[in-house]
Amino acid sequence: MKQYITRSCAARHLLTATTFLSVMYLPSSLAETIVNNIYSEKGLAGTMSQTQVDKNTYTSESRFGWNNRRIILDETLKLDDKGRVLAFKTEGQSAFGAKISESYKWENGHAKWRNDDEQGSTKAAHPQFYVPKNSTLAIDNALIRYMIKNDLKKTDVLPYGKVTLTKLDEVKLGDEEVYLYAKSGLSMTPDFAWYDKSGNYFAQSWGGMYVIRDGFNKAQFEQLKTRQLKAEQAYLENLAEQLTEYHPALLLDKVNVFDVDTGTVLKGQQVLIEQGKIVQIAPAIKLSNQVAKVNGEGKTLIPGLWDMHGHLSKDTGILNIATGVTSVRDMGSEHQNLMEIQSLFDTGKVLGTRVYRAGFMDKYSENSAGLSVKTLTEALDMVDFFADNGYVQIKLYSSIAPEWVKPIAERAHSRGLRLSGHIPAFMTAEQAVHAGYNEIQHINMLFLNFLAGEEVDTRTKQRFSLIGEKAADMPMTGEQMDAFIKLLADKNVVIDPTVSTFRSLLMSQNKQIDQEFAEIASHLPPNFVRSLKGAQMQVDDAHRSAYQNSGEAMLKMVKILYDAGVPMVAGTDSVPGFTLLRELELYTLAGIPAPEVLKMATIDSARLMGVAHQTGSVSEGKVADLILVDGDPSQDIKALRKLSLVIKGTQVFKPEAIFEHIGIAPFTKASRIVL
Repeated sequence: MKQYITRSCAARHLLTATTFLSVMYLPSSLAETIVNNIYSEKGLAGTMSQTQVDKNTYTSESRFGWNNRRIILDETLKLDDKGRVLAFKTEGQSAFGAKISESYKWENGHAKWRNDDEQGSTKAAHPQFYVPKNSTLAIDNALIRYMIKNDLKKTDVLPYGKVTLTKLDEVKLGDEEVYLYAKSGLSMTPDFAWYDKSGNYFAQSWGGMYVIRDGFNKAQFEQLKTRQLKAEQAYLENLAEQLTEYHPALLLDKVNVFDVDTGTVLKGQQVLIEQGKIVQIAPAIKLSNQVAKVNGEGKTLIPGLWDMHGHLSKDTGILNIATGVTSVRDMGSEHQNLMEIQSLFDTGKVLGTRVYRAGFMDKYSENSAGLSVKTLTEALDMVDFFADNGYVQIKLYSSIAPEWVKPIAERAHSRGLRLSGHIPAFMTAEQAVHAGYNEIQHINMLFLNFLAGEEVDTRTKQRFSLIGEKAADMPMTGEQMDAFIKLLADKNVVIDPTVSTFRSLLMSQNKQIDQEFAEIASHLPPNFVRSLKGAQMQVDDAHRSAYQNSGEAMLKMVKILYDAGVPMVAGTDSVPGFTLLRELELYTLAGIPAPEVLKMATIDSARLMGVAHQTGSVSEGKVADLILVDGDPSQDIKALRKLSLVIKGTQVFKPEAIFEHIGIAPFTKASRIVL
């Protein structure tokens, strides 16, 4: 599942997710070249190409980018006469500029590999396929060709694991026969992609981007996309059917109930749920009918968690539900896609959360992202569109013209919508607040108020590098900073910090597991853990300690905001579920009491979305979006990892079963439901 190996602000995961972007034939008497075009919402985003130099030698080149990020990869591959890997090498850079260098070689019964973050070797009687940490086109194509040629459904790969290949569909486009395969075993759920009859990649629908062999048009891609998404959805619906239980009535017995409003725990309670709502909470409840029961002794019942900075796809619900996230505010997805996702989640056809929608908007430019408009009139029309279609707020991005912010804010507020976003380039956060911002996404935007001002083009990577190099040395007190923090508090401007994601970006280092995931890495699939190793940005030696210190400075800023009464909500913009749990943990490390952190992630978020009257706390009459924690997270926030049940209305999920299904070692046993 790409979303489980993709972080919006983490390029190496995005690179892994785009493993399969490849291909088109350009016949030559000397060599055969396969090139694939990659498209974003703005048009051609780049290409990836593969050239067969001779019978057993291949090269590939990747050049593509989006949102001021650019991936560059050059690969060479040597195969034996059976199509197995003898040698492999790739050089290049990740989307945020980190160096990529990786190699593999088999010789005389011995295989060895090396990259910037790991090295290893093993005895191997014959050449074996190697899965690079930074996945590339030629070696992936070689694996698919080999499995198809030898009619293999499963094969071992190095450094560890097995790859399973399943053919799901086939279609003819012009003279080309293409086949839809599901490749599983390397990530938490299968990857679905189209290959030609030789096993070279042909097309794929991938989030907001898509891939199609040159010479084929978008209409033909849409035909493949429809069939691909149908296969993906069939997989997800089958998963939901296996992992969802329905209980019209459920009694939680001897459970401790956390009151998010008072920050206290009511011990030894019974909680009765009927038809998806909490109908009674008491030390002893007289039952008129037989109900399913759960022993809650030693466990704490709290409201389901909220991720207030998500980017949803049909499969993000799997990790969200497994980690206790029952509500997500989506911060900018294509409208029709998001409406379909919300419908699938609401009906229970696929595992998923409650969905609250923020409409995304940027001004068209070389650096713009997502839905882009060209005039202020178009921008105001988009505000009306989002209001007419039930969105809760507008999110602006970095290319929006500063002079547009006030009229957009006025239109949004007149339609009952909140306004938030990145701070536009050449504008300060202070100016954006005065122009009508109700909320600011990402903690770096607060630092940039002082480090970038109106001079720096924060559409570029400087919105990251400036923070890494200078945030730690920036005064956290003083007349200017104090006035800015007071402005945020007085205007009740909400901050959505996404601290964990920015710490990953700034503080990750070669050969080390990202510290944001280090404590849970032993539970995660080995190939996913590989993707957590290494630097995301190219940081020179002179600035390395500054980047580390700047990551810590973000926690200091969080505590300053809390102490000043600036409202905050917890979000991810990264790997679903686990990133939220780490975000909450970081708030406690910053010095915020755990009960207050739980309040932010539940009732405060529900209140901001205008639904606190029906959800966000364990209260009679409210919707039963609840999680049963093995321990007391109000004392130790890390207890949130150990969930024995997740309840979303009438649906009941066992995280243990979900984790096992996607290759994660569970953190605790599921509670038994006695009928």
